[in-house]
Formats: sequence, structure tokens, C-alpha cells
Amino acid sequence: MTAIHLDDIKPGDRARSSRVTVTEAHIVWFAGLTGDFNPLHMDAEAAKANGFGRTIAHGMLTHSLSTGLRSAIDDWAILAFLETRRRFVGPVFAGDTVHYEAEVAEVRPSASKPDRGIVRVAVTVKNQRGETVQEGEDVLSVARKEMPEKESAA
Repeated sequence: MTAIHLDDIKPGDRARSSRVTVTEAHIVWFAGLTGDFNPLHMDAEAAKANGFGRTIAHGMLTHSLSTGLRSAIDDWAILAFLETRRRFVGPVFAGDTVHYEAEVAEVRPSASKPDRGIVRVAVTVKNQRGETVQEGEDVLSVARKEMPEKESAA
């Protein structure tokens, strides 16, 4: 498969990812990896009193899982993941199935490296009911197909 380069990506392009069901195992493993044993994630009795009624997945777990989901963005000639930002706007519970919907917000050539450019992508993570649980933005460095004529002559 041929990679999609910066020159082929346009503002307004959209992608929808595959899905993953968040499990209790994900939550426990993430707590062990990160050391985040906050009662919201690990203590069922404390979670009953927190307003959610039961334990919730870590926001960063959901974010991490979403970055691994497959979409058309994976076909881009990505050189680097430069930045990410998320707002956690709704809880994710064990048993929820999440996916993301993405829209290209900006495409521009790099000011310092003419062989690549910057793509800003608005990302919304949703659960199986279509409720937004996270929203934010990713910024990626993407290779250009070829050097623009005036830049390659220098």
C-alpha cells in the first residue's frame, strides 16, 4: 500500500477508527503500569459514592487505547506524533466500547523542514451509545511526496 503524503491530505478530511471494548483487565494493567491506583479506578465501594456509581477507566487509558485504534490516518506517511491534547468529558466504564472520529483541522508545510509538514487533527472519542467521552487534538508530522520545485532547486 502506498502511503498518503501531506500533499494528499486536506482540511475537512475525516476518519473513523476501529473499536475496542475496555475491560477490567485494561484498567488493572494500566494502574499497575502507571502506579495510578486512585479509588475512582480501583475501589468499587468508593466509586459508588463518587457520582459515577462504579469504577471508571483512567482517562489516560482511554486516550492511550484510542491512539492504537486503526483508521485511515494510519495510512499517512507519518514521521512523528508531535503533540496531543484531550479533555475528558465523560466516564468510560469496563464494558464500554470506544472508537474515535477525526477531522483534519489544518495542513501546512513545515517552516523549517521542506520535506514534511504539519497536520492538526480534531479527535472525538465516543462510546457505543455515541456519547462523547473525550475530545481534543493530535498534531502529526507527515512527509511530503516530493520537494516543491522552488525549494528543491536551492
